[in-house]
Amino acid sequence: MKPALIDTDILSLFFRNDLAVIEHFREYLQEYARMNISILTFYEILSGLKHRDALKQIDMFCEFVNNNKVLPLTEKSVEISSGIYAALRKTGNQIDDIDILIAGVALAHDLVLVTHNVHHFNRIEGLEVLDWSTS
Repeated sequence: MKPALIDTDILSLFFRNDLAVIEHFREYLQEYARMNISILTFYEILSGLKHRDALKQIDMFCEFVNNNKVLPLTEKSVEISSGIYAALRKTGNQIDDIDILIAGVALAHDLVLVTHNVHHFNRIEGLEVLDWSTS
């Protein structure tokens, strides 16, 4: 199993106790010590929880973050992302900037992107995508 970057939608499913996602997390953690998320996923989850004043869930999420790895945006990941943006824009297959930045983080670290949003991310050349929300 290749090291992975967990996208926001999969992490949300994990916190909603989705059985398929939980099983994939267990399998992954048998091989790797920690899960990887991007700083953008950190932002998306935390901002959503703060918007809802979900204090208990914020504590759970922060504990998860402390036990795992948050990958930052870097010059390399942003350079990759800008190339993705340009390529998608030329073909008229644009996706949200935050998704492009997440893809750039995955590619910069040679990680497979684990997402339920396969349709969008499959537009990105060279990005390996898996959906852990299915068995």
